[in-house]
Amino acid sequence: MYQFPSTKTYGGFLFDMDGTLLNSIAAAERVWGRWATRQGLDLATFLPTMHGKRGIDTITALNLPGIDPVVEAAEILRGEIEDVEGVVAIEGAADFLASLPPERWAIVTSAPMDLARARLAAAGLPQPRIMVTAEDVEVGKPHPRCYQLGLERLAVDAADAMVFEDVLAGVAAAEAAGTDITVITATHQHPVKTDYPKLPHYGEVRVAVGAGGRLSIRFR
Repeated sequence: MYQFPSTKTYGGFLFDMDGTLLNSIAAAERVWGRWATRQGLDLATFLPTMHGKRGIDTITALNLPGIDPVVEAAEILRGEIEDVEGVVAIEGAADFLASLPPERWAIVTSAPMDLARARLAAAGLPQPRIMVTAEDVEVGKPHPRCYQLGLERLAVDAADAMVFEDVLAGVAAAEAAGTDITVITATHQHPVKTDYPKLPHYGEVRVAVGAGGRLSIRFR
């Protein structure tokens, strides 16, 4: 149950993309599954670990012999850009984003820019004015730099921002950046252990835009 104080307002919202605004699990796991099979990895063990992180970080962490993470990540990226079949918006996400002043929200994603643009288009979601992608940081989530950079580009203090996330790596990044957090559970197959407010999707809530463009969340 969503338990956030309805009276609190914000200067800006920051959204993770995959699993938070859109569901790309099927497409991502098709591409990563083919790669993992070629590497001899166990799919059931590997696939749950690759969501919410930069591809190069995922590959580097495997420490596979004879593998160049930069080359492999580039190959996977090409495959993901070409395969967006089944990428769909989370319920209510399109209307929720459309109701926000364009200068008041940003996407902060572990995906590279070209992939982010392709998936947003496939899901029918608006392209944001402000986006932080894999190319913008040297270390991905759970490091907070991505959200710190998003705050800088929005010109909003951490205490005046809400981050929407779906995985623990992203939650940890937002927590370290000092923002409020809402966890979107639309794609969760197992409960995520967190004390932060949770929403199954955006269909139950709306954005209220107050004086000076201040944002708040209201139940429908």
